Amino acid sequence: MMKIAILSRNSKLYSTKRLVEAAQHRGHEVQVLDHLKCVLVIEQGRPHIYYSGKEVTGVNAVIPRIGSSVTFYGSAVVRQFEMMKIFTAVESQALVRSRDKLRSLQILSRAGIGMPKTAFASTPKDIDNIIEQVGGAPVVIKLLEGTQGIGVILADTHKSAKSVIESFLALKANILVQEYVKEAGGADIRAFVVDGKVVGAMKRQGLPGEFRSNLHRGGTANVIELSKEERETAIKSARKLGLAVAGVDMLQSERGPLVMEVNSSPGLEGIEGATKVDIAGKIIEYVERNEFQ
Repeated sequence: MMKIAILSRNSKLYSTKRLVEAAQHRGHEVQVLDHLKCVLVIEQGRPHIYYSGKEVTGVNAVIPRIGSSVTFYGSAVVRQFEMMKIFTAVESQALVRSRDKLRSLQILSRAGIGMPKTAFASTPKDIDNIIEQVGGAPVVIKLLEGTQGIGVILADTHKSAKSVIESFLALKANILVQEYVKEAGGADIRAFVVDGKVVGAMKRQGLPGEFRSNLHRGGTANVIELSKEERETAIKSARKLGLAVAGVDMLQSERGPLVMEVNSSPGLEGIEGATKVDIAGKIIEYVERNEFQ
């Protein structure tokens, strides 16, 4: 039996509840800690954590569920557990790396992984060149800090793309400009990777006229059998970013799978609903394998 800490802002969230259930079903003790309420004490030779005024002790493993808006503090809490020699299902360094969309794409590009052609710039003088570099309009414009489809815009014409990019840059927002992969038809694939294996995959389809397939935006999800290339791409992407638990989002294109994003805290509700696989259980089994080595 282990004592597992799940770092989550909300114990009522589907993903958090499922991880608690799966751990308890396997006989483990579980504690949900709101990472923003953790107090980190750093002293010579003895890093420790306080929660609700009490020192956190006896924890064997940690499963981080860190939202993108609190990556900085959340990753610091994960790092503190690592300093305390406690196993974490997602390493702090990999969490930080995956949250930086530009850095992630650079790492995946260097590894030879397929992705939509992407441009990044910080000055409005280069806008025409940016649009042309990704193949011309239509283009997809993404806020680097966006999540769940928020801050993602499809600009149909060169003129509209230019005005949107100008607006974002005027606001000092960091954006990526990507080619629009028309043949994907508003659908994408999420492959859920745990410990170097794809444990479930779904195809997400956006609403009619909606190019974003996020389930939070009303998209639908169905189980899908991945091709060998799609499976290998998902596994390699997670490995290159150092993530043992990851949701790898890909587009199906004429030139093979194209990775859009690798998520370090992927939700369980959509993937479990579509595949009927006990994904939470797979994550707990991964933690068990590492803790009992």
